[in-house]
Amino acid sequence: MSAAEPLRDPGLQPERTRLAWRRTTLSGTVAAVLAMKAALHGGFSVAAGIVCAVCCGLWLGFLALAHRRIRTLASSSRPAALAPRHATATVLLTVALAVCGAALLF
Repeated sequence: MSAAEPLRDPGLQPERTRLAWRRTTLSGTVAAVLAMKAALHGGFSVAAGIVCAVCCGLWLGFLALAHRRIRTLASSSRPAALAPRHATATVLLTVALAVCGAALLF
């Protein structure tokens, strides 16, 4: 590190971001469980079973991406930025999970 480059003090920002990822993962888990409960409330149907399976798959995908980001944030005091493809995948998984939840309500 050169003398001209200032030392960056990230403060608590990486920890706050890591905690936000954990909260988001927890809320996604609750949403997926409630969606499956709503689908199976009136008895099992093939369509509800398929939507439940899709919800579980989407939730697992989001969980994997979130866990990867949490590990990255915890690994160093200067974590790498979130890759655009991971950010895009996270947004798409979240929207798809919301669509599946909405489909289960109708």
